[in-house]
Amino acid sequence: MVGPSGSGKSSLLAVAATLVTPDAGTVTIDGTPTTGLSRGELAALRRRRIGIVFQQPHLIASLTAVEQLQVIARIDGRKPRTVRDRAMELLAAVGLADQAPRRPHQLSGGQRQRVNIARALMNDPTVLLVDEPTSALDHERGAAVIDLITRLTHQQATATVLVTHDPAHLTSVDKVAEVRDGRLTLPAAAG
Repeated sequence: MVGPSGSGKSSLLAVAATLVTPDAGTVTIDGTPTTGLSRGELAALRRRRIGIVFQQPHLIASLTAVEQLQVIARIDGRKPRTVRDRAMELLAAVGLADQAPRRPHQLSGGQRQRVNIARALMNDPTVLLVDEPTSALDHERGAAVIDLITRLTHQQATATVLVTHDPAHLTSVDKVAEVRDGRLTLPAAAG
């Protein structure tokens, strides 16, 4: 999803993530309509089916990289041993297995964003929502993060919505939708 700053991209993503209730219409995640779900049911839906990568990683300062991932699965009631194995597998997938014992202040901006991506994939979501993951990174690190997201999306078989204002990232995606002045324009169907 592309569009200029202030066009409504992040707002639309917040609605898709069930963090904001739409004024009209419906949101359906993996076949589940979200209209009428309680706050607890929405939280469970987010935990089990939606991975969210925010612009800023929002990592917990006191937790190590591996603990950032483990806490997500533990909240959902998973067993400690399988949780650690999955967390290490994802850290390896984002190239950070050797950084597992480090805390956020010991990681670079790009490394923190990769931990953020791995954390979003921790519970095997069916939908991954990514909001401007390269906004705080230089071009080279930003390109690496986009490549990582597209590779993991295909490996994990996760539907991904990537919000960006950088047209350089469009070569890595399957489809492009534009948001302008609060209106979403989908690409015309090939025919």
